[in-house]
Parts: sequence; structure tokens; C-alpha cells
Amino acid sequence: MPSRVDREVGGRAMVLAPAVGVLVGGIAAAVVLLAQLVQPDADLLAAVLGVLVVAGLSGGLHLDGLADFADALGSRRDRETMLRIMKQSDIGPFGVVAIVGVLLLDVAALTACLQANFGWQALLIATTASRLTLPWSCRTSIPAARPNGLGAMVAATVRPATAALATALVLAATAALSWQPQLTGPATAPLTWQRLAGTADAVLLAVAIGVLTSRWASRKLGGTTGDVLGATVELALPTALLALALTV
Repeated sequence: MPSRVDREVGGRAMVLAPAVGVLVGGIAAAVVLLAQLVQPDADLLAAVLGVLVVAGLSGGLHLDGLADFADALGSRRDRETMLRIMKQSDIGPFGVVAIVGVLLLDVAALTACLQANFGWQALLIATTASRLTLPWSCRTSIPAARPNGLGAMVAATVRPATAALATALVLAATAALSWQPQLTGPATAPLTWQRLAGTADAVLLAVAIGVLTSRWASRKLGGTTGDVLGATVELALPTALLALALTV
């Protein structure tokens, strides 16, 4: 643990967020793989378990952020009112729809990947890629919407070049998973250009979600907040899984 917590430490934490995604995704992928080994035909069950593990290991914080962000934007009120809505502990109808929607997409897309014998890999790739939204959402051109809170701690702490380097490393690491042996399907999973392109698309689309959502938040709220950061992660996860489901 760092001896101090300041903006410099916060910026480093955002850059290292994909590494946390590897840990969370690795545990969830192991659960999916175990479920497949126990019951090879239960793809839907394995997908639900994997998605729940990701949500649980994240403490539900990202889902809560997504709900708050959806409620704020759905209110179509002024900036101060939207920021106040995001601070409230309750969840409104837009938040409920947002949570249910992303979880359904997560499960449906992961099920499709499992049926293509690329399940645990897809979950690991998507979970890691979704955390790439954090350094991109904290790039130096995005200010904090409030003078305090998590957003103020990490906003504008990551240089675009640093975020790009993190993205390149994730692209290289996830590409390697495109040819890992299948443990529940064919003996080998040869690298194909289609699968490699799908993996790259998943990572780059996750980055795009982070860039666009943070830009939208900057325009609507005046900057980013902790809820916005959580929302980008939860929006990027189904996006990455969908990209993989449509290409693997």
C-alpha cells in the first residue's frame, strides 16, 4: 500500500487499472472454465456465473456508478442538479434499466463466446479491456466535475501517451490469448486473422467507450466523477464481449 494517497498515486492507479482487470477477469475466467468442466452443455449458467463474479469482485461499485450516471443524464436537468442526483444513494428508473441492460448484454454475449469455444478467454480479454477506460477517462484534457471526491483525485492525471502505451500492452497481451489451447473444445485453437481482429476490436472499442463517455461527461457535467469512471467500465465490458461474440 502507498504511504500517501494523492493525485500522483491516483494517476498511477488508473494506469495500472488493466492489471486489476487481469486479476478480476482471471478469477472469473477460472469460474467459467470450472463450470464448463463440470457441465459442458451449461453455457448460459457458466456465463451468468462469470458475469456475477466480475460484478462481485468489483464490489458492485461500477454498476452503482453506471446507475447514478444514467439517472443523472436521464433527468435532462441542469449540471448542478445532475451532479446532485449522482450523489444520492437511491437508484431511479434509468439506473435500473442501465444495470439490467448491461448485465443482460454481458450474459448474452459471453454465452455466444462460450458456444464458440472462446468463453473464458473472452471474459478475461473483455474485463481487462474494460479497465482501459480508466486511464483514458483520466487523461489530462478531462477535468474533475467536482472539487472533491474520486474524480478530483484522478482527473487529468494521465497523459494520452501513457494511456496509449497501456493500450498497446493490453493489445499485445490479449492477442496472445487468441491462440491459447482450448481446454473444453478442440485440442487447439489456432490463431486466425478473424479472431485476432476481433480481439483488437474489443480492446479498441473499449478505449473508444472511455474516450467518448468521458468527453460526454465533460460536456454535460463539466468533467468526470467517480460515477462516470464506473460507468465507462460497465459500458465497455459488454461492448468488448459483443465485439468478440460477433467475430470469434
